[in-house]
Amino acid sequence: MLRRDALRLLALASAGLLLQACGSYRPLYGKTQNNGEIPAVLANIAVDEQKTRSGQMVRNELLSSFRSGQGGEAYVLRMDITEKTQNVSSVAFEKVDRFRYRMNVTYTLVEAKSGAELEQGKSFSQVSYDTVQEPVADLRAAENARER
Repeated sequence: MLRRDALRLLALASAGLLLQACGSYRPLYGKTQNNGEIPAVLANIAVDEQKTRSGQMVRNELLSSFRSGQGGEAYVLRMDITEKTQNVSSVAFEKVDRFRYRMNVTYTLVEAKSGAELEQGKSFSQVSYDTVQEPVADLRAAENARER
């Protein structure tokens, strides 16, 4: 029994050492492949103006995270944001309804000078919230879901 436990411990330790060598992970705020600082690279990204309130909220968060305006803005991030609210459950004779708010973002990163597309992708956020048939509380719950 003791020998079996020792073998398990040895196997676990070996697996840990092997997994440690997998991949080349770097800290987010470390250095890039060509020795540039990541925050400096992020500061070079301009984010296109948005037409919707949700788009403007996402843009503001990105600008704050990127610390944009501190660099030369060599890149432009373009986004297309769509929103959808879906009634998930509604119980008869109850005042509480459950909704699901979903935001989809399609983005493209382009080089500012040449307009060459460097990266594209999609992301989403999904949040549930309840309404209680109180107008102010229901509006605040929906807005809170959008902010999250």
